[in-house]
Amino acid sequence: MKLKHLIAVAAMALGFGTTSAKADCSEVSITEMDWASSAVVTYVSKFLMEQGYGCTVQLVPSSTTPAVASLAETGEPDIVTELWAAYTPAYFDLKEQGKVVELANVLVDGGVEGWWIPQYLADEYPELTTIEGIKANPELVGGRFHDCPDGWGCNFTNNSNLKASGLLEAGIERFQHGSGETLATAIAAAYEDKAPWFGYYWAPTSVLGSYPMAQVDMGPYNEEAHNCNVRDDCETPAMSSYPTAIVLTVATTSFADEEPEIAELMRNVQFTNVQMNEVLAWQDSNNASYEEAAVYFLTNYKDVWGSWLNDEARGKLAALLQ
Repeated sequence: MKLKHLIAVAAMALGFGTTSAKADCSEVSITEMDWASSAVVTYVSKFLMEQGYGCTVQLVPSSTTPAVASLAETGEPDIVTELWAAYTPAYFDLKEQGKVVELANVLVDGGVEGWWIPQYLADEYPELTTIEGIKANPELVGGRFHDCPDGWGCNFTNNSNLKASGLLEAGIERFQHGSGETLATAIAAAYEDKAPWFGYYWAPTSVLGSYPMAQVDMGPYNEEAHNCNVRDDCETPAMSSYPTAIVLTVATTSFADEEPEIAELMRNVQFTNVQMNEVLAWQDSNNASYEEAAVYFLTNYKDVWGSWLNDEARGKLAALLQ
């Protein structure tokens, strides 16, 4: 069932059109990021805002760095639904200036990031789970590091760590994918052929659930090094593993003040990694769209999202909560 069909069902059940006749809130602009978990958060939030609170929601295609730059320059969008804050030093400047407010840890368990090789490769060559092992045998991982796209915060962090690790000098080529989809496809293709693969990935995702991967030991977490590595102008990159990432929903302060009920809704919109991995695994196995994955969540986790709503919105969506 597509999101539009679910909205049509809600409209017939509740007696209102595809947008509420009563303008309960103003137009809301929210990010539509280019990775799966964020897209699910966005489409679930869009549905609840429109059908529960009477908003008109505008989706703004973006990714981490451009979204924060837009907040700084234009004060828009109103809400960034999934911000991996550690990658965006400029975000903390905006927070200190009082221009944005943190509404929720949208991934309550935090995000997991790292460098990975396929488990079958680790089983055959266990030395490849270390940086030194890869430096000594770059051909065994295909001579390539699969990296995240431009615009993602991990772009700077991985580039700094690659410089600090000596992997580039050892013959590893950094290859940046054009999107999260092609990065995921590269892992799937490697698994199909049992081919070498080495690169960056994160959780929650369907990929790490569908394709067993072994994490490469990047050494201990070094806060000072990591805080430099996340910047595009880091002059002294040093190796550091990733911390457990704080993943936030943030809003502009002006929007949170003007629309307190929507801000309160988004404070409640939180997913565990188990929930999100399950939704994303369903999406992957069914070749579904992000909208369809959102519908799957709305259909199967009514007890979760029902508790996010205020009484009025819960009443509007009562037919769907039965």
